[in-house]
Amino acid sequence: MKIMLCCAAGMSTSLLVTKMEKAAAAKELDVEIWANPVSEAKDHLDADIILLGPQIRYAEKSVKELVDGKMPVQNIDMRSYGRMDGEKVLSDALKAIEDFKK
Repeated sequence: MKIMLCCAAGMSTSLLVTKMEKAAAAKELDVEIWANPVSEAKDHLDADIILLGPQIRYAEKSVKELVDGKMPVQNIDMRSYGRMDGEKVLSDALKAIEDFKK
C-alpha cells in the first residue's frame, strides 16, 4: 500500500511520515509512506491515497481533478496533524482507502 502526504514544500510532513511508519510497523502493515510538495503530486499517481496537509486544504479540488477518481484524496485532520498523531492519520487513511474500494 502506498500513502503520499502532500504539503506546501514537502518538508513539514516529514515528522508525520516517520510517526505513521512507526504505527504501520507496530501493526505489521506493509505500507510505503512519503511526503512531497503538492506541486509534485502529478508525478506520483501510483499511490493508493493522497493526504493533504492542513496548509494546502485549498488544493483539494485540483488534486481530485488530477487523480480523476483513481484514488481517494483526503485532507489530514488538523488536530491529528498538529499533534503529529501518526497512528490516527494512518488509521484515517486506511479507512478512506477501504471505503473508496467499496
